[in-house]
Amino acid sequence: MKKFEDLGLDPNLLKALSKLNYEDPTPVQEQAIPSVLEGRHVVACAQTGTGKTAAFVLPLMQRITRSSRKRPIPHALIVVPTRELAAQVEKVARVVAQPYQYKVRSVVGGIKYKPQLERLSRGVDVLVATPGRLLDLIDDRKIDLSHVQILVLDEADRMLDMGFWPPVKKILSMVPADCQKLLFSATIGKEINKMVGMYMPDSAKVEVARKGETAQQITQSCMPVEHGQKADLLLALLSQRSTGKTLIFTRTKRRADMLSRILGKNRIKSQAIHGGRSQPQRTRALKDFTTNRIDILVTTDVMARGIHVDNIDTVINYDVPVSPEDYVHRIGRTGRAGQMGDAITFVAPEEISAFRDIEFLTKSLISVVDLEDFPYKEGRIVPSKKRSAAKEKPKPFQHRSRKKPSRPTSRPRGRRR
Repeated sequence: MKKFEDLGLDPNLLKALSKLNYEDPTPVQEQAIPSVLEGRHVVACAQTGTGKTAAFVLPLMQRITRSSRKRPIPHALIVVPTRELAAQVEKVARVVAQPYQYKVRSVVGGIKYKPQLERLSRGVDVLVATPGRLLDLIDDRKIDLSHVQILVLDEADRMLDMGFWPPVKKILSMVPADCQKLLFSATIGKEINKMVGMYMPDSAKVEVARKGETAQQITQSCMPVEHGQKADLLLALLSQRSTGKTLIFTRTKRRADMLSRILGKNRIKSQAIHGGRSQPQRTRALKDFTTNRIDILVTTDVMARGIHVDNIDTVINYDVPVSPEDYVHRIGRTGRAGQMGDAITFVAPEEISAFRDIEFLTKSLISVVDLEDFPYKEGRIVPSKKRSAAKEKPKPFQHRSRKKPSRPTSRPRGRRR
C-alpha cells in the first residue's frame, strides 16, 4: 500500500492530513490523486465511504493558481447535490486550504441569499455550490465562472436522479474549455457516460467498486413483516438490541416525521431530517447526531448522500427503497473506513418486488432474520431459501405461515347449474 507521501502531494498538504486524521490513502485516493495532479480529466466510480472528498480536495488545492482578484471569481468549483454534502465538503476543504490561505465559500439553496452574497464579495478561491443557487448567482451576475481552473462534479449520479442534469450541463458550458474536470459518482450510467464523452475526452478512469457492490464489512439482513407492524417491530428491535448510532430511512418525508414522533412517545430520542425541514432544523438535527446528543436520525433518500457522519453502527431501512441503487447508498452510511456495520431492512408484502431487485443488483442473497418473541401476524411474506440472485432474478417468494390450496387436475364432469 502506498503512503500519501508517494502520491506527489506537497508538504503543505501532508501537514493538513494530520488535522483530518488521515493516515493511509484509500484506493480511490491512491488512484485518483496522481491523475488529478497530472492535470487530466478524471472519472471516478467508487461506493460511498471510500474517501472521495479527499481524493479531489487534496490535489485540487495543489493544482489551482491564485490571482490577485478579490471579486467572486473562483479558481475551483465543486458542485454537489445537497446542502448537507456541501457543508461536509466545505469543512474538509477549509482544513486543506489553510496552508495556502485560500478562501473557501459555499452557496446553497434554502439559506438566505444576502449573507451568501456578502461572503462572496470578500473573495473566493474555492467555491462549493448546489446547482440551483449557483445558477441564481450567475443569472444575477454575482459570480463569474470564466476563470475556473478545476470543476468537480461530486455525486454525479445523485444529481441526475434529483433532476439537476440540465443545470449541470449549463454550468459545464460556462467554464473555460481548458478547465480540468473531475467527476465522482457511486454509479456510472448511460447519461453520465454520454456527458463524459462530450465534456471530458481522454479521461483517466478510476473504478474502486462495480455497480451494485456493497462493502464487505456490512452485515446485511432483512425482517419480513406486515406493513402495519413495522413501527412495533422497530420498537421491539431497539429494545432488544444495542444498535448504537443508528440511521433510519423512510420512503417519504411524512413517514420520517411520523416515525420520529412514535419514537419520541416511547422515550427514544431521535430527530427527523429531510427536504421539508428548514435549513436550521436540518443543521441542528445533524449536529445533535454527530455530537451524540441523539443516537437515532430518521431520514429520506434525498439526504442519503449528504450525511457523512463517522461511526454509524446501524442502518435500518424502515421502507424498502424504490430504486435498488438507493439501497447501496443507504447502507453505505455504515461500514465506512473499514469499520463494521449492520444494515437491516424491513420488508412488507407490497415491497417484495423492490427487495428482489436489490438482491439482483447486488448479486447477493440477504439473510432473513426473525426477532425473537415478536408476535408476527399472518400474511407476511418470507423469501424462499431456494431463490437465486447471483445470475438471475430471485425465484418467487413463499408464505411461511400458510400454503395455497392445490387446484384439481381436471374439472368434474356434469352439467353446470
